[in-house]
Amino acid sequence: MAACALVFAQVVGHAGDGAGQAEEAVKADVPLNVLMLTGGCCHDYDTQKVILSNGISERANVEFKIVREGGEGHSHQFEMLSEDGWEKEFDAVLYNICFAREDDVEYIERITDTHKAGLPAVAIHCTLHSHHWRADTDSWVRFIGVTSPNHGPHKPITMTPVLPEHPVMKGFPESWTTPKGELYNIDKVWPTATVLAYGDNGDRNQPCVWVNQFGETRVFGTSVGHHNETMAEPVYLDLVTRGLLWATEKLTDDGKPVAGMEPGE
Repeated sequence: MAACALVFAQVVGHAGDGAGQAEEAVKADVPLNVLMLTGGCCHDYDTQKVILSNGISERANVEFKIVREGGEGHSHQFEMLSEDGWEKEFDAVLYNICFAREDDVEYIERITDTHKAGLPAVAIHCTLHSHHWRADTDSWVRFIGVTSPNHGPHKPITMTPVLPEHPVMKGFPESWTTPKGELYNIDKVWPTATVLAYGDNGDRNQPCVWVNQFGETRVFGTSVGHHNETMAEPVYLDLVTRGLLWATEKLTDDGKPVAGMEPGE
């Protein structure tokens, strides 16, 4: 069932010493308008859309428009993404999808070209497997920043930062083990991507958190997020929130929201 904006952060204007400063403060307090696209096979997207939207909005000044489509299928095209100018009302897109059999190159490259021109994005879990297994284009994996052909068994993942000083990883524990997990195997990290953390499920050690520079835009990605129990953990929600703020250039070097991006009361 499609849903739109669940939790809206309060917008508060600040007084400045002059008209210009006041205008800057008001602009700073405008919430990020984020499109969440979700749906597809193998995951509880109806619950996850609530976990993510509520959890992120509790941590930063973000409003969501949520589009949940595609049922539990392996292939789907969001109608709005074929419309001219769909991106103009959004500051970023959060993808939490699983459409591994979607192979329409024109559709896929239309999306990636839009992001390459400057629309930030967050890519979660099976978004990595979408739009490239059967498609004759590498534009999606270049956009994401990594290539993943498959995943390992359902086992908890121990996540360890390799760049703990990166703003996205500020506040992340030295090591954190998810309640449940499904570690994705990564065949390739593209040259534009920087791995921030690795995940170990006892069988393999794989990149599991990264950032990517795709053309004019920033992309944050994590392969972690199969189970609701993991996604609902504060450590996970903190990480994804910082990733979104980094992608939209609303994160300080200390890993905090910039002024005006703090959550509403």
